[in-house]
Amino acid sequence: MIIVTGGAGLIGSAVVWKLNRQGRDDIVIVDHLGNSDKWRNLAPLRFRDYIEKDRFLPLIEGEFGSQDVEAIIHLGACSSTTERDASFLIENNFEYSKCLALFALKKGARFIYASSAATYGDGNLGFSDEQSLLSCLRPLNAYGFSKQLFDLWLQRNGLLEKVVGLKYFNVFGPNEHHKGEMRSVVLKAFEQITESGGMTLFRSHHPDYTDGEQLRDFVYVKDAADMTLFFLERTAANGIYNIGTGTARSWNHLASALFSALGRPPDISYVDMPEHIRSRYQYYTCADQAKLRAAGYHGGSTSLEDSISDYVKNYLLGDYRLGDEKGLT
Repeated sequence: MIIVTGGAGLIGSAVVWKLNRQGRDDIVIVDHLGNSDKWRNLAPLRFRDYIEKDRFLPLIEGEFGSQDVEAIIHLGACSSTTERDASFLIENNFEYSKCLALFALKKGARFIYASSAATYGDGNLGFSDEQSLLSCLRPLNAYGFSKQLFDLWLQRNGLLEKVVGLKYFNVFGPNEHHKGEMRSVVLKAFEQITESGGMTLFRSHHPDYTDGEQLRDFVYVKDAADMTLFFLERTAANGIYNIGTGTARSWNHLASALFSALGRPPDISYVDMPEHIRSRYQYYTCADQAKLRAAGYHGGSTSLEDSISDYVKNYLLGDYRLGDEKGLT
């Protein structure tokens, strides 16, 4: 049995989709559906059971304590970079993760969890996933701090070499409709373009970057799922790993690819970045993939243009979720 927390979310549902395509449905999904339409991500997928996250922790010492658990892929978290309630983030992202990690280690189960590229802060120290640098990182927001806290807790307790932490960069793709303001710019801009014909990007407030030339490592969710499941098989690889493409592309590149996928001429305008996020804004992110490659991952990354084309044409235009498609990879 594989337990996937956050299994109805963007990356989690893609991981379940990939497992289904491998012929596996011995999956227990843990999540919080609430009032969103996140349930739609689950409808096309195959799994053994679904459990709400608040009910799951009491079950790990009861019902699940006696079952054969092969792995816990812990992707559930509050991922809002603008969340101000640090106490909530600590309880949801840190304390919950500690309980699951200890349970997995006690069971001898593989434990793979989502850290975050938000732990790198402004990027002044680079984007190396070498664990000797962990204590030097300074996240720019409470979300990044909650993820950093768990990384450090594992390291200080000698557990990081027994589990896998994945620092996801800018993941986008099918099954992100429920994320509200945390939806990717691809989805937000798709909605803008289909409604008005144009889209907006933030102006740069940094002298080294012109408007729209802020750089990100954009990774398609299908590729992120492949990289995640690599560690399910490669049990000798433990510690922290970056999940990205290793290539930084600008927001202008993303916008051009989106207009191209829609068959429309580019129509981009720039607006001031809100004051409250300017001091915490990352102008450049790019995953260092050396450690991932050294661990034996040889998969490629879908180009930004091809990723956006697949996302738009095979999902957004038909309002499809992963699993609704026919004959796609």
